[in-house]
Amino acid sequence: MKISNRVKRALDIVGAIVGLLVLSPLVPVIALAILLDDGRPIFVYLARISGGKSIWVCKFRSMVRAAHLQKAALQSRNERNDGPFFKIKNDPRLTRTGRIIRKFRLDEYPQFWNVLTGDLSLVGPRPHEPEEVAQYPEEFRELPDARAGLTGLSQVSGASGLPFRRELELDRYYLAHQSLWFDCMILWKTVWIFLTDPTGV
Repeated sequence: MKISNRVKRALDIVGAIVGLLVLSPLVPVIALAILLDDGRPIFVYLARISGGKSIWVCKFRSMVRAAHLQKAALQSRNERNDGPFFKIKNDPRLTRTGRIIRKFRLDEYPQFWNVLTGDLSLVGPRPHEPEEVAQYPEEFRELPDARAGLTGLSQVSGASGLPFRRELELDRYYLAHQSLWFDCMILWKTVWIFLTDPTGV
């Protein structure tokens, strides 16, 4: 049975509160590590598309300041040549602390706040940058209208290692088959990957 908006929102609120509370002891440690390693700011706010609009996703800063200005110069090293996405395995813009918190996905902890405020859902299509979304093929134009997720079917099925089109196909499949059971299954798989292979999501 398709999950109702009210049930999904309730799951989001409960999950976000639990996530914020469980990981909160790590916040001062991560913040101090970022400060000592590369100074301020501790957080970065990145433009993403969710629910048909541009939102600001909050993350712990894992890259050097003004990292986005170096993206054009690094384009020749982009390992993603099947679409608009950008990925470098050993990105030189990462700080020492950034490499660690990225490995364990701790840079994404502040996004629980985005879930709590309703900008993101716990489970949904992967949130992408506006310029990436603008290059979606026509048959996937409905994806940005859905509320993006902190995790999702594409994230637990290979994440950024997936071909561009395959990622969009998985997100479309999720939207067509949403259910409470499906969301719980994806959340469980996310936790399992985090505990057994933190680099796998």
